[in-house]
Amino acid sequence: MDRFLELELFVYTAELGTLSKAAERLDISNAAATRHLAALETRLNVRLIERNTRRLSLTNTGHDFYRRCKAVLAELGEAEASVNASMVEPTGTLTVTATISFAMLHLAPLVPEFQRRHPRLQMKLIGANRYYDIMDSDIDLAVRTREFEADSNIAIRKLATTRRVLAASPRYLLSRPKLRTPEDLVEHELLIYSHANHPNVMEFTHEDRSVTVKVQPSLESNDGQIVRAAALAGAGILVQPKYIIYDDLVAGRLIPVLDDWHLPQLTINLAFQNRRFMPAKTRLFIDFLTDHFHRNEYERYWTR
Repeated sequence: MDRFLELELFVYTAELGTLSKAAERLDISNAAATRHLAALETRLNVRLIERNTRRLSLTNTGHDFYRRCKAVLAELGEAEASVNASMVEPTGTLTVTATISFAMLHLAPLVPEFQRRHPRLQMKLIGANRYYDIMDSDIDLAVRTREFEADSNIAIRKLATTRRVLAASPRYLLSRPKLRTPEDLVEHELLIYSHANHPNVMEFTHEDRSVTVKVQPSLESNDGQIVRAAALAGAGILVQPKYIIYDDLVAGRLIPVLDDWHLPQLTINLAFQNRRFMPAKTRLFIDFLTDHFHRNEYERYWTR
């Protein structure tokens, strides 16, 4: 029991910034909290926290130990919750992050139905065109277009695959030279998403032929919606995943070019903490999202 209390005290101290606030959270005296923290550092034979008169700060070893302790405590809590998870409606906040485009187009529209099914669960949806650290940022679920995670504590599950395509507005295409091969792109205005892998180098394949084209974009942006808006306004040819511009292609607002040439596809994955007991709120949303994608056959439309 003392070891469990020591871990809880250390985690609360790291998060609240003072030992007295951590003691208050655990309903123990400041003197007892000091003894428990000292006992933890003595047992580990390492300093976890630097003390000063105003605020405590973690050492480098303390930061690493904090992450591990928090994961252990979370898994213990989930193990207890899993006993009656099937009978208890999940509560709390589910934090999900994705690119701004994916969050706008494919997550935000699902929020009302998911919350109707689980009214005691709140959602926090973070749109960001960068990858948050799932462990440090308390992210429950991240939608990402990379096929692996460097951190073994992060698990991934495939959601869908999508083509990356080139497209432009009818107005732009009427006023510019026709495109027959990827090499013809040098005569055109290119609109590029700067967070793509090697955004200025395009590797095309067509049957048994491969072509690599280096491009100098006329517009480069860190957000896919900005690139899309510029293309709709006739600024040039964009390079985007189909999940962003599929409706524009169907409606004819954008016209695909070099459609028989293929760029490397993107895999859309769900990333989450690799735990033995997945929180019910995370599991429910993963099931809800994957079922939605399966029923709407997004991958079939996005890869053809």
